[in-house]
Order: sequence, then structure tokens, then C-alpha cells
Amino acid sequence: MIEEIFSKSEKITIARYILESLSEWFELKEGREQYIAECVEQIFISAKYNGEYIGFLCLKETSKDTVEIAVMGVLKNYHRQGVGRQLLETAKRIAKQNGYSFLQVKTVKMGLYESYDKTNLFYISCGFKEFEIFPTLWNKNNPCQIYVMSTNNDETKNTI
Repeated sequence: MIEEIFSKSEKITIARYILESLSEWFELKEGREQYIAECVEQIFISAKYNGEYIGFLCLKETSKDTVEIAVMGVLKNYHRQGVGRQLLETAKRIAKQNGYSFLQVKTVKMGLYESYDKTNLFYISCGFKEFEIFPTLWNKNNPCQIYVMSTNNDETKNTI
């Protein structure tokens, strides 16, 4: 079940549980704590299965027309089962309902790390388009790829 969460304490609990379970991607404690702290003020969408939270996604406004996927995580046992895609479809619907025209997401440029290549392919398969690469936004070893998507298209239903 995919649902929007409004309780600040519930947002913190879910984000902490998921992000700490994904330490290979969210290995730096300071980074995890920043995501957790910021999520309380963001649109927060969760995925639940058999009473357990298995994933979440947060949206933050970057302009009057755009929201960014600030953080997204799905427990590893549920990867490649459509959970991330369902979270994105719900995020896109909520963004559109709130008057936003675009979704954006930042990740590491394709071709540097296998785990990020999988992430890039996931976003592309969901309908995101390459927008711009910022070679030093994070640091020279992790060039930032920005993807964008219109909230008015239905491409999130594509599969890899």
C-alpha cells in the first residue's frame, strides 16, 4: 500500500528505519541524519507491505513549478518488485495535484559506479529525461546528473 504520511514523528521513524537498512547507499551518518531531519517538512510518501514500511520517497520544492525527489529508499528485499515505481507514480500524481509541472532528481552520472548506473537506469525507465550534469556540484569524483520529468506524461508505466 502506498500512502502519504503527515505525522512528523512517523516520517522520522520510517525514514530512519529505511535509511539505516540501506547503509551501503546511505553510509554516512551525517547524510542520513540530514535526510531524516529535512523529511519532516517535505511531502512524504510511504510503501507498506504486511504491516511493515518497506520504502519511502520525499519531495521538496525547488521552484514554484518543480519538486525534487529529495530522498528515496526501498528495502533491498523489495528491489525490482515495482515498489519504487509505485512510489514515483504516486509522487508524480501528488506533485501534479499540488500544481507542480516537473519532477527532478539528482544522482551520480552514469558510467562511474555500478550501483548508481542501476539507479540511473531506473529513473530513465520511469520516464525521466537527462537535463544537465554538474561536474563539481558534489565533488569531481561524483558528478551530479539531473533528470527531469513532466507531471503531465504517463511514462512512469514503462518497464526496463
